[in-house]
Amino acid sequence: MFSGVTRTLDLPITEEQIASWKAGTLIQKAMPQLSADEREFVMTGVTDQEWSDEFGTDCPLGTERKGEAGTL
Repeated sequence: MFSGVTRTLDLPITEEQIASWKAGTLIQKAMPQLSADEREFVMTGVTDQEWSDEFGTDCPLGTERKGEAGTL
C-alpha cells in the first residue's frame, strides 16, 4: 500500500485457496483464476492504479499487466 488508504476488493477465491497459498503454494497455482493485478493485491494490498502511479508502466510488472507472459 503506497497511498496509505486501506482498500478492499471482492475476489472469487476460497478459504482453501488462501490456506494453500499461506502454506507455501505459489499464488499462481493456488489462485489460477486471478489476474496478475488481483494476485498483486492479495500479496501486497497494492492496486493496479497505485502501482502505475508509483512505478509507471516501464516496470517489469507493468509489462505483464499488458498481457505479456510472466509471473509475479
